[in-house]
Amino acid sequence: MRFVIWAVRLVVFVLVLLFALKNTEPVDVGLYADHVIRAVPLIVVMLVAFAAGAVFAVLVVMPASMRRRREVARLRREVVRLQEASARRPGEEAPVAPEAIAPLAPL
Repeated sequence: MRFVIWAVRLVVFVLVLLFALKNTEPVDVGLYADHVIRAVPLIVVMLVAFAAGAVFAVLVVMPASMRRRREVARLRREVVRLQEASARRPGEEAPVAPEAIAPLAPL
């Protein structure tokens, strides 16, 4: 399986390399306020656009990913708490949480 993955990576690398070599002609890049950068290789422009898109995609996905990580950590703590509660001896009483005696007031 590793051989197949490396073969696919090699094919993709060769295709990208050939694409880059075919797109080396210089282009003018127009920016805001009529500012123009002249004679930039096309492959550099495409690489910068790809990198900017990748960064934007990561920034869009990050909040949901962080939310899922916090939820997983909370659920793991809950599992540990429940496992500890089920491991107690039958005659032993479960400790009472302070919130059960005096509930916290809402903020």
